[in-house]
Amino acid sequence: MQYSDLQYGNGLFADDTSTVDPEAGQPVDLMQYLPLYYQNIMEMTELQKILGIEAGDLKGNLPEIVDQAFLESATWGLGRWESELGLPTDPSKSLVNRREMVKAKMRGTGTTTPEMIQRTASAFSGGDVLVEEVPGEYRFVVRFVGILGIPPNMAGLIQILEEIKPAHLAYEFAYTFTYWESIQSLLWGALRPMTWKELRTYG
Repeated sequence: MQYSDLQYGNGLFADDTSTVDPEAGQPVDLMQYLPLYYQNIMEMTELQKILGIEAGDLKGNLPEIVDQAFLESATWGLGRWESELGLPTDPSKSLVNRREMVKAKMRGTGTTTPEMIQRTASAFSGGDVLVEEVPGEYRFVVRFVGILGIPPNMAGLIQILEEIKPAHLAYEFAYTFTYWESIQSLLWGALRPMTWKELRTYG
């Protein structure tokens, strides 16, 4: 039994690319996938019209929607990542800072070890981090060796460290700055335009 040129159920929305390939955001005519007798039912035509608008928007926004499934490309979907991990959502913070918090929280699950703290801290620094234990003093040192200077989101790192570290342990940070030996061969003219802050992280 046929309702049209195609047998009912054979013309799938995703497969019939010849008839369903609208421009991004354009409504999709979903009535063509239903038996012909639905054409005369006003409620069905209205329902399919609304669903067709939603389907068109979904098709047009699909790349952006897929981006939200990956932390490095998520934007407006970061709130869902934060909610899943129990982090507060603060739209005033930059996307980079919010991604760092999510990344650090994901790396900071499980038993607290120097390696876990190292993975967590590296999410904020964007470079290599070393964690040095000082057992006799009940503390550890987080040493940033992969970048020069102070990472920008230290407040976020401190917040995560306070959540994951054992309560009896203290900690401190050690930063890496430019060594005199690495710049003493430069001419004064090259150094003169730099501020002291820029000179400390030159390299």
